[in-house]
Amino acid sequence: MTNKPFSPSCPLPFGEKDTVQLAHGGGGRLMQQLIEHLFLPVFDSAGVRESHDGALLSIQSEQLAFTTDSYVIHPLFFPGGDIGKLAVYGTVNDLAMCGARPRYLSAGFILEEGLPIKTLQTVVASMQAAALACGVEIVTGDTKVVDRGKGDGIFINTAGIGEMVSTQAIGPAQVRPGDHMILSGDIGRHGIAVMAIREGLEFETTIESDLAPLCEPALSLLEAGVEIHCLRDLTRGGLASAVNEIAEAAGLTVRLDEALIPVEEQVRGACEILGFDPLYVANEGRFIAFVPEKDTAQALKVLRAHPLCAKAVHIGRVTERAHENASPVVMKSRIGSMRIVDMISGEQLPRIC
Repeated sequence: MTNKPFSPSCPLPFGEKDTVQLAHGGGGRLMQQLIEHLFLPVFDSAGVRESHDGALLSIQSEQLAFTTDSYVIHPLFFPGGDIGKLAVYGTVNDLAMCGARPRYLSAGFILEEGLPIKTLQTVVASMQAAALACGVEIVTGDTKVVDRGKGDGIFINTAGIGEMVSTQAIGPAQVRPGDHMILSGDIGRHGIAVMAIREGLEFETTIESDLAPLCEPALSLLEAGVEIHCLRDLTRGGLASAVNEIAEAAGLTVRLDEALIPVEEQVRGACEILGFDPLYVANEGRFIAFVPEKDTAQALKVLRAHPLCAKAVHIGRVTERAHENASPVVMKSRIGSMRIVDMISGEQLPRIC
């Protein structure tokens, strides 16, 4: 790992009020300065220093995981994180859900003309700090500038490569009847944190996003010998959408217990005010794991040893689907009745990642 920490106060050839400008015809001095004085010093890896169109990587594993995602969150900064940290953690978490240890990332920036250089500087520094925290290198990237009013500040795309730790396939097709479903912590904080700052809502205390890297707690399950059938982080669409996707792909039914699903009281209250169901609110630091019943106690013990997953809990189990048209996800309510948990219809919280 050669990436270095970076302070957003490092001297740059820009003034406090300088902004990103569109270089008509391509290239331009500003872009050269951004690359030379901002991106290169921060993302200081062998691949980046080559200043080539791609990076040469050293991989020991015979099997790799590869993923990509784009981040368009508004606002760029929110309680508990920002778009830069989100772009790194989001892609790292997707690799971890495959049973892979993240190694390398690419970073593509789409910058809107008029973006303050200081804002870009802060976002890039946040990305680098997040990469260091995850033990990954940002090895290649790209930057484009679009006309004012057509980019909303910054859009970021990151792609990631990881080395497989699991020797067994991990995914919806591996889920079996009798599996138990474990949730790594409370739900709903990311979506509510973003919505609160976006809409100027004030609560007694600030609700912070749960944004966090999940590779260590997820991979610790494998290292402890837990038989993992499926992992999934609970991003857009929240817990309900993730469980529906897995149950549908597996052709099985997941039975949840609402009383066991942890939701902070302040988040629950905010959802009631805003008309949201916490089951569908996005998270950026929570995941579910499907494991055989025999491994449930061990999985909970391992997860609870990590501060991020101290509130990990068993919230449901997998059964055969009663018939072809049976609902993939049902839930026992707090009053004991059963209800269907459908996929979310439309976008409940736009631009939350």
